Amino acid sequence: MSHGNMNLTLKVWRQKNAKSEGKLETYNVKEISPDMSFLEMFDVLNEQLVHENKEPIAFDHDCREGICGMCSMYINGQPHGPKQGITTCQLHMRSFKDGDTIVVEPWRASAFPVIKDLSVDRTAFDRIMSAGGYVSVNTGNAQDANNLPISKESADEAFAAAACIGCGACVAACKNASAMLFTSAKISQLALLPQGQAERQIRAEKMIAQMDEEGFGACTNTGACSAECPKGISLEHIARLNREYLGAKFSSHRL
Repeated sequence: MSHGNMNLTLKVWRQKNAKSEGKLETYNVKEISPDMSFLEMFDVLNEQLVHENKEPIAFDHDCREGICGMCSMYINGQPHGPKQGITTCQLHMRSFKDGDTIVVEPWRASAFPVIKDLSVDRTAFDRIMSAGGYVSVNTGNAQDANNLPISKESADEAFAAAACIGCGACVAACKNASAMLFTSAKISQLALLPQGQAERQIRAEKMIAQMDEEGFGACTNTGACSAECPKGISLEHIARLNREYLGAKFSSHRL
């Protein structure tokens, strides 16, 4: 890999909105430092486009610290690019070499319609959460934490599930555009905790029904979702979701 500055060819998906036809446009960027992040490189490209009186490329970003999950770019056929366990904003240009051609596209899923260029509408995730990803709140004084016994194993698993940042890489990686990893992580983090028991019977049914309504595909357990997840969310959560769902179905049929 070159440690000097790089000249790169970028093929970037341009699309005015969800209804318009999109296409890849080719751009050249020069003197890119290997220490730049991928988003900083895009800032350079956009400055160049503005200077040429062309429309800058729309892309999502916020914290640029790997926390918010906004920076959803599909880079050379991989969500968040070639490195594992990171978001696009944490990807550095040293992962590429001088003269490379880099293809950048938005998440591809009918449930994530394109807003513009690389920016997609991920409010489908919010609606899945609204359907059942919450805990009933008793508005009295907060209970002392010591009054809610929970095993370390369950606490650790819930914490691991809660690491999901809802970026949608799992959907983008899945050949069926399934949202099972996201949904299962959100169900797991509540199913494992005492506070999450009130809605336990209906949570899985409601969230899965909403997931299906949004148009996400079925899970066929290929594991691409977990492999591309920047937070390494485990496939075990999908197994738990299936158990929760079957348990809820069994209970509702008995009522």
